[in-house]
Amino acid sequence: MICRKKAWRPYTKESLIPLVQYLGKKLGRIPGKRENRELSERCVKVFGSWNKAIVAAGLEPNRSHNDRMYKRSMTRAADGHICDSVSEALIDNWLSEHGIAHERNAKYPTTNHRADWQLQSGAFVEYFGLAKDSPRYDRAVLQKQRLCEQYEIDLISLYPDDLYPKISLQDKLGSLLGR
Repeated sequence: MICRKKAWRPYTKESLIPLVQYLGKKLGRIPGKRENRELSERCVKVFGSWNKAIVAAGLEPNRSHNDRMYKRSMTRAADGHICDSVSEALIDNWLSEHGIAHERNAKYPTTNHRADWQLQSGAFVEYFGLAKDSPRYDRAVLQKQRLCEQYEIDLISLYPDDLYPKISLQDKLGSLLGR
């Protein structure tokens, strides 16, 4: 019987960097941490963070470390809408592909907050992509949820698990198809 422990080799920076570079090349953009959880978990163990692995691979991380919680990577959706991230563009494209009329950046009542999308019904659709990443962001999410409740605005909340590793927007947005 062969001992599997002898065959196992720990991952090294040198072995992970080409994998991160390959993923970026395959996607045609900087890969997000959630797009390949197995790789990102290995990178976090070896490099200390996903962003450090991205930098080591010669790429520019999506998130910055300044007071802003993230660096927006503006992306144009198929219908021409400018989205704040690749994830938002995926959602915008899904809405368009399914014939769901939508507007970007609708204003919340009485605040400067903006909803990612407003549907013809008046409902807001929000992609809370940084939920649980930052207390400041989580406070903004809570404030948006309370405003929707206060002003009786239907809110459809989307999270990274609705997009990654597989797009499953049908589960939360499928009810809009009959409208």
